[in-house]
Amino acid sequence: MNIDFPFHFDDRGRTATTGDDDHIADMIEQLIFTMPGERVNRPDFGSGVMQLVHAPNSPELAAALQFTLQAALDRWLGDLIEVQALKVESQEATLRIDLDYLVRRTGKTLKETFPRGAAL
Repeated sequence: MNIDFPFHFDDRGRTATTGDDDHIADMIEQLIFTMPGERVNRPDFGSGVMQLVHAPNSPELAAALQFTLQAALDRWLGDLIEVQALKVESQEATLRIDLDYLVRRTGKTLKETFPRGAAL
């Protein structure tokens, strides 16, 4: 079992745990929403999405972010997942990240959506 993210306690008062698929989704979320420079000894870990939440939204921003995310996912989680499809959309004050990926260990294909915006 893996420690669940975000850290919390279960109904028994113990550290909450989660299964492998949810743990991988948690790691993806951490990678996406960690700013480069935020992690000790890994200054280039992260994607920089949070720096762009308040930036003027545009298709160009979404395309640049999609490229950056693809590179970060391949670099940091490429041994665990294979990105099948990655789509970043900008809609008014919200960035929406849709990710389809293959879990290499099990061969299972999963989908995750990560919306972030000024109001979220």
